Amino acid sequence: MKIYEYRAKELLSRYNIPVPRGMAVKTEAEARSAALALGAWPLVVKAQIYAGARGKAGGIRVVNDAHEAEEAASALLNKRLVTAQTGPEGQLIDRLLIEESVSIDRELYLGITVDRARRCPVLIVSKEGGVEIEAQAEKAPETVSVEAIDPAFGLRPFQASRAFFSMGLPHKIVNVLASQAAALYKLFMENDCSMAEINPLVLTKQGEMIALDAKITIDDNALFRHPELTAIGDAGQGEGLEAEARKAGLNYIKLRGNVGCMVNGAGLAMATMDLIKVAGAEPANFLDVGGGATAPMIKEGLRILLSDSDVTLLFVNIFGGILRCDVLAEGVVAGAEELGLKLPTVVRLEGTNREQGKEILASSGIDFIAVGSLKEAVEEIRKRSGA
Repeated sequence: MKIYEYRAKELLSRYNIPVPRGMAVKTEAEARSAALALGAWPLVVKAQIYAGARGKAGGIRVVNDAHEAEEAASALLNKRLVTAQTGPEGQLIDRLLIEESVSIDRELYLGITVDRARRCPVLIVSKEGGVEIEAQAEKAPETVSVEAIDPAFGLRPFQASRAFFSMGLPHKIVNVLASQAAALYKLFMENDCSMAEINPLVLTKQGEMIALDAKITIDDNALFRHPELTAIGDAGQGEGLEAEARKAGLNYIKLRGNVGCMVNGAGLAMATMDLIKVAGAEPANFLDVGGGATAPMIKEGLRILLSDSDVTLLFVNIFGGILRCDVLAEGVVAGAEELGLKLPTVVRLEGTNREQGKEILASSGIDFIAVGSLKEAVEEIRKRSGA
């Protein structure tokens, strides 16, 4: 689960990591009021989306009075911001962060994430902040330092100091940075993060270290332990069909093809998308209904698939285990009847209650294209998708 920048900064503040004063707003009037309340010019108006590279795309603006803050809000709110990280469709701006500006002396990078190769968290620091760390590591690896963290011991003080000293930073700054790295690691662990990043972490001309921008991602599988984080997670997590699917308890990602997929299990979903490509077509989505889906959830998943105007063919590929084939069939039939399904729909059922599921589909009066194997499914998708 991603959280907005202003939410991330609220978390940082709880762990005594300094951030600029700021206020989140959703309207032009609120932007004006926030600017007057902050009252320290110039201020910065920042679009709040779940992606970076906002500055280059015009999503961050400097204003010198309340009128300019209101104008900036009018120019940004309810518009779509396209950045290098959003894709061509962009993301809708539904809120802004009005924040005091700081006088920057130098920009650094501080982050903690999970290294799957090392199977542990890692501390990542760089003396070149304000840029994408992946690109920086490739372009100038000598400017990036990585320390593997043993979870049994946590981030040890000498590791943080060593990382920053390797950047050629002075002793006085290193002591402050090591303290902030320790605080960030505590935040990372206590909130079950998969990533906690401050970029840039700036040294101001007044000698203060301030988190100017932040990204925090929480492990979805740990949210049951953090109801307070679920509450601030802006449950929509975006917009459109992906937001609707999340609310329904479904895992949905929009893609650019024309074959809508309904599958149970992430591994099977990935294999299903590969099968569609083998057939010469392109998947329109990733939709994992999960093992505990009910017939109403299946019906909602079908509605979401049919809401995508790019979809011209459906492929339902289910391996019955916890989600029985008959439950899946009941949901698909109910959805098809209610939504007036007219698209060709290829269905492959295997596993628990397969025969009952097939019988429900066959007796529905709806022209489902039942297949008995993945090979048959590929042939039908190739034939009916125009591939």
